Amino acid sequence: MAFRKLNLMISSRCDVEFPFDADDAVPLTKLRKQLKREIEAEKYLGNPLINNVWINEEESGSGSETSWDECMKQAANCDLFLSIIDGQAGWQKGHPENPSGIGICHAEFETAYSSSPGKVRVMSLLTRDREENIRPGPDRDFLDAISAADLLESRRVTTKDDFINRAKSIVREMVLEAANEGAKVLSSSGANTGLALDWSRMNFQNRQKAISDTIHHALFRRARAKEVGDYISVPISGQPILFVPSAIPAAFSVSAAREMVGQPFLNDHELADILPRKGGGPVHVIGCHKGVTEKQAMSILGFPDATIIAGNFGVYVADNIQKIQICLIANCTDPNSTKHGLQRLFDWLERTGEAEYLSKRSSSRARILRAIAKEAITEET
Repeated sequence: MAFRKLNLMISSRCDVEFPFDADDAVPLTKLRKQLKREIEAEKYLGNPLINNVWINEEESGSGSETSWDECMKQAANCDLFLSIIDGQAGWQKGHPENPSGIGICHAEFETAYSSSPGKVRVMSLLTRDREENIRPGPDRDFLDAISAADLLESRRVTTKDDFINRAKSIVREMVLEAANEGAKVLSSSGANTGLALDWSRMNFQNRQKAISDTIHHALFRRARAKEVGDYISVPISGQPILFVPSAIPAAFSVSAAREMVGQPFLNDHELADILPRKGGGPVHVIGCHKGVTEKQAMSILGFPDATIIAGNFGVYVADNIQKIQICLIANCTDPNSTKHGLQRLFDWLERTGEAEYLSKRSSSRARILRAIAKEAITEET
């Protein structure tokens, strides 16, 4: 799939010389052209990310009605916009005796900012003295507009090298931010193709079974795992631990889906007879079709005083009194994401040393459940 490369517009005055009051000062247009060349030459994995750096002196000429309109068009349509301010707002549209009252640099900034605030960045060449000496009028209006947008950055740009390096650094940040925002869009696009789409088409009962079965099979494929009725015994820290798979087949906020799981640990004592004698359990593994938060995990347990840890797999919950343990696997949208989430859980257990704690809690939980089951039998007789 081919993607359009990014376009960057650099807005600043051209004729002002920089560094200010220096013997080696050069017109900003020279530095703008150098910056354009260097940015367009930058590559990522062999190809440029920014296809075109637009500067008005190479594209539209300057100082005319036509060039003003072209600059506004570029400011509105560019992907990234860098404003470089020196304390003046630039030439004004209209007759010299009846100017518009807004400089072109200010107008470009306002056009870009109104179309997409997130694409705009500002690099200031102003020293504190130069900023304080800006008088009321178009120049002060421009500075006030940038200050109101909270975009005025003190960059301490004092040399030509500073100018190029700082500008490139800002552009790099803009490209990374654009990539991060794009990643957010992709991650929020939802389960809309392939196996994920197949699971989304299912009703709650079938989707719950699909998620639970996937967890069951993934657990069974682990080394030295054994089926124990409808459940799976998996060695953790050298001890067999009984895992009980289940699933919430929609978003956690959907009560009908959440109630299909409820509080599964309330019936743990019914598993006392099949719990490993030299191990323990059960540990509940709940596949969540969507995401899960710590607060939502806490709601399953029913009280907040517990160990609740969020990870890239989802959320792990452990009650240190009753030794209840629940592992919620997030975003089980298809078989692969479900198995991947489960693998992340086991990776986390081993990497952090939590596996040993899980095993010890499981042994304690088994003893508690056997005592409860024995007491229940005594009451019945």
